[in-house]
Amino acid sequence: MYRRQRSSHLGLLMLASQLFQIGLDNIPPVTLAILGLNVYLFLFPAAPLLKTCVSVQQAYWFSDWRRLLLSPFHHVDDWHLYFNMASFLWKGTKLERRLGGAWFLYVLSVFSLLTGLVYLLLEALLTELTDDQSYSMACAVGFSGVLFALKVLNNHYHPGGATYLMGLPVSNRYASWVELVLIHITSPGTSFVGHLAGILVGLLYTSGPLKTIMKRCADLVTSNGYNSHRSAYYSSAGTSGYGGSNEQYSGNSYYPPHPNTDHTASYTGGLTEEQQIEAAIRNSLNDRGQTGVREGPPPYGFNVSQGTSAEEIRWRRLRRFDR
Repeated sequence: MYRRQRSSHLGLLMLASQLFQIGLDNIPPVTLAILGLNVYLFLFPAAPLLKTCVSVQQAYWFSDWRRLLLSPFHHVDDWHLYFNMASFLWKGTKLERRLGGAWFLYVLSVFSLLTGLVYLLLEALLTELTDDQSYSMACAVGFSGVLFALKVLNNHYHPGGATYLMGLPVSNRYASWVELVLIHITSPGTSFVGHLAGILVGLLYTSGPLKTIMKRCADLVTSNGYNSHRSAYYSSAGTSGYGGSNEQYSGNSYYPPHPNTDHTASYTGGLTEEQQIEAAIRNSLNDRGQTGVREGPPPYGFNVSQGTSAEEIRWRRLRRFDR
């Protein structure tokens, strides 16, 4: 049975101390908001823990799917909250600055929901394989699963290097798996399956189809909101690496580093994506001294001159902007 240990609030005090040491102005807004939401729901929970934790029995058998939304943002005690939020503070700050606030919020929303779903699938699978109903009744709560997914994402964007776990250097490539085992050994009360679900969700994003699906869903929403014009290009990588520039894509909007360096606005002039690609093809061929470019806009993905792809055209177009 879950029981809150809230007599001293020492974990909350340590979290507050860490926040003020870093400085609230140095924490990106989405990270700060999600951290604040977790603290608020700890102090003023939406429901008792036994009604917010997620399990196959409660979510699937009794159709209480609301637990998928509540479970990541509720914690057993203030120490549980402190360790999760201290870890999120570091990971969230790095990832939000790289991805941009809108996309980072999108990633958090999907990861929070999908981690719970994968957890249910794993527990249901274990129930079937072992014929042990205790797996279906295991109830998990907390932000740890999402943190493991973010750890996979962070290691993907910062390859190489090592993480020190219990004083031992571990390659970032394997740090999530080693940490999964170490936490299970040193803290038997934690949810091994919940943490594993987070790692799998992170891998679905970095190595699987999840990132592509999320981009297509985002494009679908933005195209409906802007009369089917692809007015911006979603980039979950945040800072584009084109030509050493510091241009950033956040959500479905383009933000130049400085107002007076927005070369894109003067170039596009309200053109659609297809018209921009056509202009880029024309300019690219002119650079090579070629002529005779077709007048109509080519279809998306059309190969031009020795297998030039639409993605390479984007690169050339952005390189021209940098000039």
